[in-house]
Amino acid sequence: MKEFALIFRLKDISDFKPSPEQMQERMNWLAGIASQNKLVDKGNTLLPFAGNAKTIQSNNVITDGAYTEIKEFISGYIVIKADTIDEAVEMAKANPIFDQVGGSIEVREVLQRD
Repeated sequence: MKEFALIFRLKDISDFKPSPEQMQERMNWLAGIASQNKLVDKGNTLLPFAGNAKTIQSNNVITDGAYTEIKEFISGYIVIKADTIDEAVEMAKANPIFDQVGGSIEVREVLQRD
């Protein structure tokens, strides 16, 4: 079984105002993955606003904020186990929060070190 990172992106922090009921739906989604023993790392449910970030470039230039070319910021992530990326995508599609408040979920295979 492979590991996949589900990276949650939002266009604006104001997009992320789920109700307690919506948050419970997300927790139930996460619990469903965990009950299948497919949750590797529950990550962070919400990272600080991108305005509180610093970016260090290869030439040691430090700038405030996230990358300017990114139109969405990363709001959180989890790592799951799945046999294929298609299975991981199906698991991601079941996340109710992003259907309710918008945004996107990026699915990336986690490369294992030997």
